Amino acid sequence: MRLLALGVLLLAGLVCSGDAGAQAPQVSVQNAWSRATPPHASTGVIYLTLTSANDDRLIGASSPVAERAELHETTMDGGIMRMRPVEGGLDLPAGKPVTLGPGGAHIMLTGLKTPLRQGQSVPVHLMFARAAPADVQAKVQAIGATGPAAPR
Repeated sequence: MRLLALGVLLLAGLVCSGDAGAQAPQVSVQNAWSRATPPHASTGVIYLTLTSANDDRLIGASSPVAERAELHETTMDGGIMRMRPVEGGLDLPAGKPVTLGPGGAHIMLTGLKTPLRQGQSVPVHLMFARAAPADVQAKVQAIGATGPAAPR
């Protein structure tokens, strides 16, 4: 009888620990936006703000509107602005908003299949080291926009 009770307790422990570990940490995404592109542009950009409940990393992105979506960062090098891929992903410290924006980190869309037009939404699939993937819509702003449009 004791052996049976011990077995039931062990099984209950495995089930409970399996449930607790099955739910991936979440990352909230706010203010996803993009800029409209000229008619023959081959590149576009996605900006957004990420807040993770736990330490995590944004490790990749994809979008059906482009052949590739890569994490890039803008840096100044001898007075020249350069864009470089972010190696290994972008750190998301627990509880601290990380904004991908003009002049800094961003998602570079290369091989655009069609121009990005103001008013449309661009689907983006975000991948994280620990959290479950997130699918978001980035609202396309005017060509010279410096941020997302204010909510109405």
